[in-house]
Amino acid sequence: MTCNRCENPAAYTRKYSGEKLCSQCFSKSIVKKTAKTISKYKMIKHDELVAVAVSGGKDSLALLKVIHEMSLTHNFRIKVITIDEGIPGYRNEALEIVKKVCNELSVEYKIYSYKDLFELTLDEALDLRENEKTSSCSMCGTFRRRAMDYAAKDVGADLIATGHNLDDTLQTFVINMLSGDTTKVGWMNPDTSTNSLRKIKPFCEIYESEIVFYAFTNNLPFQSEPCPHMNEGIRTDIREFLNSLENQRSGIKNNLYQSIIKVSEVMKNSDLNSKNKTKCEKCGAECTGQICSVCTMVLKLKSNRT
Repeated sequence: MTCNRCENPAAYTRKYSGEKLCSQCFSKSIVKKTAKTISKYKMIKHDELVAVAVSGGKDSLALLKVIHEMSLTHNFRIKVITIDEGIPGYRNEALEIVKKVCNELSVEYKIYSYKDLFELTLDEALDLRENEKTSSCSMCGTFRRRAMDYAAKDVGADLIATGHNLDDTLQTFVINMLSGDTTKVGWMNPDTSTNSLRKIKPFCEIYESEIVFYAFTNNLPFQSEPCPHMNEGIRTDIREFLNSLENQRSGIKNNLYQSIIKVSEVMKNSDLNSKNKTKCEKCGAECTGQICSVCTMVLKLKSNRT
């Protein structure tokens, strides 16, 4: 079986398209598809500084490699920001990998910890929550978003790039629908040009399985230890369900993604999604109430400590 683009042996088959590719042509296709997504949604502008959020996992390290490769031939700059949640025995491996890869690519990087920013590690925060109705993923996500916002401003970045892929988008959509949170569907559109701090997802049109193969075929080191809290939420169940559907009906993920983008566009421009944004009375961050969700959570957790 030979590659459809050259005469080398094929190493990967895209079931949804039937295309067979060798490792080199596959890697080039990922870079090209990422560049096309960036161009389509005008994600990166002339001479901007991109803060690439790198956790040490396969998605973020693959994104770093692709974005770094693009930055060598396009007029933008990159810096890496890494968030340390403070999970013992989990984040240490990832931090070493990020340091190694950034040094190899000669990319400047900086680490920001929950402890320094919020005076709480994730584990300490989980111990202080009143009950487990507030999941670890929910708490971590709230802290992470604020930490990335701070980090991007600290390094002087114009925007943040994350390694979220197509599968992540599908899972988040299903979670929002199952929880009845339709407002957030309007926030899922890849076009973030109207946001005060733009957050882009250059891999948003690429399957997770393709990111995995890209990481392996390019010999990228990535964190082997899974997050100890990963199975506490419903996301894993949804991931397995969608993967099962894709295995039975190739291309169904692409179809669902296109539907999500159309629905998101409608919701984004809907009156249901229009909330007046103000500044948090505590930290000054943009929010829709008097106090932002991060400050509300931190204040509540600290009150539980005393």
